[in-house]
Amino acid sequence: MKYLLSSLFSFFSFFLFAQKDTTIKVEGKFITLSEVVINSNLNVKTFIERVKNDTTYYKAFRTLHILGYTSLNDIRMVDRQGVTKASLNSRIKQTRTGNCRSMQVLEETTTGDIYDENKNFNYYTGELYASLFFTKGTICGEDNIVKGKEFSTKGVSGMEKHKQQLKMLFFNPGRKVPGIPMVSGKTPIFDADMAEHYDMSIDMEEHNHTSCYIFKIKVKDGHRDDVVIDEMTTWFNDKTFEIVARNYSLSYDAGVYDFDVQMQVEMTKVGDLLVPALLRYTGNWKAIFKKRERGIFTATLFDFVK
Repeated sequence: MKYLLSSLFSFFSFFLFAQKDTTIKVEGKFITLSEVVINSNLNVKTFIERVKNDTTYYKAFRTLHILGYTSLNDIRMVDRQGVTKASLNSRIKQTRTGNCRSMQVLEETTTGDIYDENKNFNYYTGELYASLFFTKGTICGEDNIVKGKEFSTKGVSGMEKHKQQLKMLFFNPGRKVPGIPMVSGKTPIFDADMAEHYDMSIDMEEHNHTSCYIFKIKVKDGHRDDVVIDEMTTWFNDKTFEIVARNYSLSYDAGVYDFDVQMQVEMTKVGDLLVPALLRYTGNWKAIFKKRERGIFTATLFDFVK
């Protein structure tokens, strides 16, 4: 009898707790709010607009162009069983003098065919990593201004066009990405015809010693073929609304090409500047006329200098 009463009490406690979450409709989107969010009196409509129009994420990466820092780089290409067939491990230091930056390779070890004979990457994954974090020569005249600095595929083709498209998916998840057949219309998650494929929720918790609002979208069961972004969780500083961290999963199979990518990004502050401190990527993709690539990379950034 005692066990039965205890079980009933646990069941009803869980039931009552579950009822505290509330689902509201904002501009045609159903969003579940936790009790703590409701009690915080968050203006949900304004918050969603902030999420849609956020520039702090992209700005954090552009800020890397105006700072000195050290980074540890781990790139691995693996086979179907997950065994490493090519890799790069390095420690680099970026220095900024005046209005110019340059990069010095302090340590580097490679295995397999990560490079060709001219020390160019044999893998698209490596090229993407290099375009994000590696610098050749000296680059001057950069800033971290994002207003009016939209990604564009105009005037570029081939590999450079693909890099721009990937950066759009990477830096602006939820925006339309032009020029990718059968994918472009499936990325704007806040559009009315796409929002219906997702469950959306807002909660609160502490992340890396920062009180955060957590905005999460997850594709509904049975809707995965209709979307590109399967899941995305973003932690926003509840005072400044800067992005503290973001995890997301992207996948699509169009027959002639397919991809399945997971990314995790953690931010940190350097004075009043927001910058990425850790990035993890796991990707499996196949493009027409190219071999399938299964890549894993981790970037760890530290010792920032303003």
